[in-house]
Amino acid sequence: TAVIGTGDAIAKPSVTQRLDYEGELVVVVGGLVRKADRTAAAEAILGYTVGNDVTARDLQLSDGQWTRAKGFDTFAPIGPWIETDIDPASLLIETRLNGETRQTSSTKNLIFDPVGLVSYVSNVMTLLPGDCIFTGTPAGVGPMQPGDSVEVEIEGIGVLSNVVKAG
Repeated sequence: TAVIGTGDAIAKPSVTQRLDYEGELVVVVGGLVRKADRTAAAEAILGYTVGNDVTARDLQLSDGQWTRAKGFDTFAPIGPWIETDIDPASLLIETRLNGETRQTSSTKNLIFDPVGLVSYVSNVMTLLPGDCIFTGTPAGVGPMQPGDSVEVEIEGIGVLSNVVKAG
């Protein structure tokens, strides 16, 4: 219930005072993956999309963990589509809030590469077709308010665009 698409609204729960955007590359799994080495992990990746790992930052800090802060309905916008023919090694990623660029980086700066992430996660839990793994965000995360528009763009994939509403 956290997943929404481009054009859908992100709902800011009344229990949070600090709702942050986090533009990220998202790995989309294409098949069942369990205990995969790097070769099997690479073969299991269907493609990549754009994500906004929306976070209730104040709840993350007060709870001391991330489940509630990142798990609300509408907190995982992804899209606009899955790109199946792209090398994610060095793609420009930007996040814009109300048209102003707030995050700019490249996927070459990821701490963990997508194939490594799929391998690692598959050794903890079985991944199923359609599972999505958010890969991490560059510096520049910040708050969003109802009425704001947020866009995350990744070179070669597209633009994920959402508005924030109260609720």
